[in-house]
Amino acid sequence: MPLSIIKSIYVENDKRPFLLFLNILLNIKNKLCLSVAIITVQLCSVGTYANDYSVRLEDADIREFVNSASRILNKTIIMDPKVKGTISIRSYEKMDEDKYQQFFLNVLDVYGFTVIEMPNNILKVVPAKRAKGSASLIITQDDILNGDELINKIVPLKYVSAKNIAPLLRQLNDNTDSGSIVHYEPNNSLLITGRAAVVNRLISIIDKFDRESDSIAEVLKLKYASAMDIARTVNELLRASTSSKKEMPQVVKLVADERTNSILINGDAGARKNTVSIIRKLDQEQTADGNTKVIYLKYAKAENLLDVLNGVSTSLKDDKKKSSPAFSPNRKIMIKADNQTNALIISAAPTVMYDLEQVISKLDIRRAQVLVEAIIVEAQDGEGMNLGIQWANSYGGGVSLLDSGRTASGAQDNMSAVVNGMSGLATGFYRGNWSGLFTALATNSSNDILATPSIVTLDNMDAEFSVGQEVPVLSSQQTTPTDKVYNTISRQSVGIILKVKPQINKGDTVLLEIRQEVSSVAENSSADKDNIGSTFNKRIVNNAVLVKSGDTVVVGGLLDKKITNVINKVPILGDIPIIGALFRQNKDRVEKRNLILFIKPTIIREADDYLYETSDKFRAFNEKNENSRSLLVNSEVKVNEYSNKGRLSTINNKKVINLISRDINAFYGGRGGGIVDNHN
Repeated sequence: MPLSIIKSIYVENDKRPFLLFLNILLNIKNKLCLSVAIITVQLCSVGTYANDYSVRLEDADIREFVNSASRILNKTIIMDPKVKGTISIRSYEKMDEDKYQQFFLNVLDVYGFTVIEMPNNILKVVPAKRAKGSASLIITQDDILNGDELINKIVPLKYVSAKNIAPLLRQLNDNTDSGSIVHYEPNNSLLITGRAAVVNRLISIIDKFDRESDSIAEVLKLKYASAMDIARTVNELLRASTSSKKEMPQVVKLVADERTNSILINGDAGARKNTVSIIRKLDQEQTADGNTKVIYLKYAKAENLLDVLNGVSTSLKDDKKKSSPAFSPNRKIMIKADNQTNALIISAAPTVMYDLEQVISKLDIRRAQVLVEAIIVEAQDGEGMNLGIQWANSYGGGVSLLDSGRTASGAQDNMSAVVNGMSGLATGFYRGNWSGLFTALATNSSNDILATPSIVTLDNMDAEFSVGQEVPVLSSQQTTPTDKVYNTISRQSVGIILKVKPQINKGDTVLLEIRQEVSSVAENSSADKDNIGSTFNKRIVNNAVLVKSGDTVVVGGLLDKKITNVINKVPILGDIPIIGALFRQNKDRVEKRNLILFIKPTIIREADDYLYETSDKFRAFNEKNENSRSLLVNSEVKVNEYSNKGRLSTINNKKVINLISRDINAFYGGRGGGIVDNHN
């Protein structure tokens, strides 16, 4: 290949050695296939070295250019196998050795290569894309490099966050893959990798940002207005002014200090100045005293809030007088309630008015309600019973206070048997099905369900259920001089009274304050004989218990002894005088009845909860009516519409005869008598 263009690197002091060497090179051009000849000549003179270089290359092999730089710089250069290609450069300026090194680095950078400086005077020439992470030269703050060397530099920051400024610097870094910026949050530093010139440019940008800001806090003490009100108003104004400019954040922040009635303003000097000007205009003495509002309540009762608000207003008045010198202590605060519209009429200073409105908004809320369901039952104690009870629940276990002799599984199969297995005072919890419990109690003939109240009441409000009658009681007697007797009669309530006060606590638990009273007039009262008044039987329970919503509290063990005279006789025959005694049996039966209270609270927070509970009760009521209707239709004994009024017609004569035979046999018991059924 002919030698097209010869460029040279020559020494300016003497060109003769170079020309001689050039002639030799021209003579051997046929033997060497060179596209470019790169000649480096170093001319020595007495005491000095000639070291001014000029480069002119045309289509030269880049590897030869690197080799010549290695000789000029007197450094060992290792080239990556991918360092290939030709270059064309021309320099008219004379360069010393330091300038030539920068020239060498610049040329390689233009053609996509970079130099990595290694220890022991070794340089590595690699493609720029592979240089990332290979830079071994770490530059301190005092080192200054402006060339294209690949370096690492650690930049500590003082005022700005390294995490926040790193994304901005990455956009300004090298477009090639040789540069990188990593932030280290623990010491707020940046590690920048790249060409020295680019790194220096980034550092100069960092210096512009990493400066102490003039955004400081300023304390502004108010004379007339409330610091809380002014801070809230100005903050809303600043947010509104910046809401239309999403890229511009709020540059000033205000915080109120109620103790000193001051405002802390944080921001730069210009923004603070404008904000202070606004606050000064707002901090003016009030000229008008009229400030009256009518507040209509949604849930709370107006007259119930009067005492609370009057107490709060007195406290607010004292606080405002201490925090704001301009507050007039003589100005009265008036709060009235209008029961017809359930509204509050308030007249007060604006600062006090705002605080009162905040208090009212917290109190005028929808309060949760509690559905209280109860079963009051008397269980007959016909046999000896052990103290205690073991309640079965839906999980196959129970709460056992004392052993009743029954297992949980057995009690679950027959809830009524559990109830009969209790005497004395016992309490516990039941988590089974409420309807199943009621059915078990109702189907047992030895149980007498006195009442099944269901009451919905507000949280922390008393609820009362009462069923009974007013019994006349002789309270006093007066005798006149004419021997006339005047009696004073009073009325006393007897029956069933249940008072409950639920209080909803954290975790859907309810604190129940329970008072249950069951009273009656004694059957053997001697009021008519001795005229001292009737005798009353009373059983009272006062209790407080914490129960989870939906669980059932069981309170029982109030025993009552009842003696009744029982007459068993054969119909018709037992009523015959004298002879009828043979067909009658008289005995006194002693009954012990155990009063048990089952009570279940259910928290109702929303209208949907109330609707669900109501629908559930309505569905159970309909099912009960359907069952009663089907029993009436399937009855084997019914009123004969065609018979005389008041008479019954027998649809199944055999059934009626069997029923009569069973009663007679039960009367005679083990006496050997009775009626033998010959119809089977």
